[in-house]
Amino acid sequence: MGERIHSYKELHVYQNVMDAAMDIFKLTKRFPLDERFSMDDQIRRSSRSVCVNLGEAWRKRRYKAAFIAKLSDAEGEACETQIWLEFAQKCNYLNNDDMDKLYNLYNHIISQIVVMIKETDKWLIK
Repeated sequence: MGERIHSYKELHVYQNVMDAAMDIFKLTKRFPLDERFSMDDQIRRSSRSVCVNLGEAWRKRRYKAAFIAKLSDAEGEACETQIWLEFAQKCNYLNNDDMDKLYNLYNHIISQIVVMIKETDKWLIK
């Protein structure tokens, strides 16, 4: 499997998600004030939740079903983030370049999570 990973922070998918969540945080600062407790709160929450679920999955590697469940939660939150990105673009809060960059990054993140789910046994603590 190559290098041994000792922490969820070393996972490429986690690093991608953290970077994306921070990009979203910075971009949502430009959203109108009337979106403070709705759209920007929701997109920040879902983007951060992907990180949190990956961390929780990492700690549950002793239990295959729990590991897969947390990865599935992370995948779902990544998809939710994509939907909020679509809303933000349609409301003209995100330009096309930012939208394309983030949407494609979340597609990549989702594929990374799916690979982890498919290759669960590589990640479990034996």
